[in-house]
Amino acid sequence: MCVPTTGRVDSGSRPGWSAPSGRRVRTTARCSRRGHTMDAPITPPAENAVPGGGGWFMPRQGASGPLPNGDQGSSEESLRVPVRRSAPVAEEGLPDALLIRRTMTEIGPDADRATSYFYALLFVRHPELRSLFPAAMDTQRDRLLKALLTAAEHLDNTPVLVDYLRNLGRGHRKYGTRAEHYPAVGECLIGALSKYAATVWNPETEAAWVRAYTTMSQVMIDAAAADELRAPAWWQAQIVTHDLRTPDVAILTVRPDQPYPFLAGQYASVETPWWPRVWRPYSFASAPRSDGLLTFHVKAVPAGWVSKALVHRARPGDVIRLGPPTGSMTVDHTTDSGLLCLGGGTGIAPIKALVEDIAGRGERRPVEVFYGARTDHDLYDIDTMLRLQQRHPWLSVRPVIDQRTHLRFPDVIRAYGPWAEYDAYLSGPPGMIRSGIGTLRDIGILAGRIRHDAVENGSSARADRA
Repeated sequence: MCVPTTGRVDSGSRPGWSAPSGRRVRTTARCSRRGHTMDAPITPPAENAVPGGGGWFMPRQGASGPLPNGDQGSSEESLRVPVRRSAPVAEEGLPDALLIRRTMTEIGPDADRATSYFYALLFVRHPELRSLFPAAMDTQRDRLLKALLTAAEHLDNTPVLVDYLRNLGRGHRKYGTRAEHYPAVGECLIGALSKYAATVWNPETEAAWVRAYTTMSQVMIDAAAADELRAPAWWQAQIVTHDLRTPDVAILTVRPDQPYPFLAGQYASVETPWWPRVWRPYSFASAPRSDGLLTFHVKAVPAGWVSKALVHRARPGDVIRLGPPTGSMTVDHTTDSGLLCLGGGTGIAPIKALVEDIAGRGERRPVEVFYGARTDHDLYDIDTMLRLQQRHPWLSVRPVIDQRTHLRFPDVIRAYGPWAEYDAYLSGPPGMIRSGIGTLRDIGILAGRIRHDAVENGSSARADRA
């Protein structure tokens, strides 16, 4: 779930910027609706909250065991509580997952108004939060709806949902989000849903949302608390080089103020000093380097506040902020399967990082790269990719120019192959990823072997709109 983003403002060297305080504040925010008292599940990693017991957000008594990746907190078992699969499909006793999906279906035609109403409720009831959000709320509204839809879609797939929520919880640290903000979000979310799904809303539906939100928010809180013990909420990074490759594409190399651990194929959210509290994701364009430097490829897009600032305004010496690394488009080094990589536009950035990752490990598995662009001019990094091909005989790079082939970029790979035994990687505009997934499945690549970032995030060419 997208929650209030409460960026802290302190007396850093740049106006409007702050550094993590390193302190934990344990308080309880209380508000009420329909007689319910909502206590934030403000717990350290070893404490949790269970839904349905004595109020909306009551702290759980006791501790759960470690999570699979080492986090302490909400277990995957706890997320199974709201999804009562064995319940009969009747008006009374419907499974929570079905009730939640029915709500989302109902508000579908009014999704924009429902999310706008949610934020209106939030800012009226909690006006102190408004100044902590971006000036323009369009993107924020879209993210809330996408988060709700994603959560509803995966309610029956606990591992996927837990991983998604943990990433959200860790990622929200960079905004300054705290556990005591979750009750306000839950209260206003229920208010918006009950208004725009009025024809299907009833006490059972409300109870299902309370249970689901309570449990899911606890996963996010626990993930953030565990992450706080091992990593900062953000990193300051100074721009070292700024290479304008085309009028709207720049390659930036930055130096973080402290070690920044990541994997090739991942991405990070970036904030510029010119647009505080506006973060946009960009893929790393190289594998981890011994000198600690990071490289990003950025394309300035229409109405792209961050991308335009990074391409046209940023200069060496400027300082940006980086959120934590995320993304699962990484190489499985336990196998020797070949890699089929489709990179469109600046989506070539993470593909280049994957190639460097394999080369750095001394592997010789076949890697087939299709580098798509609309024109020759848009192949801004083809020389780098061709030099990599010259050094590594296991690498093949094929540029694909739309204006020459008159085919959709993913369809070109049908002429090559076979690819059934390859792991596939896609990075580029959302439309390319969607069509690419269909093409790869059609030619025999199993869905479990196709890797890409979320379509709404895209890749290093992600939509960057205010």
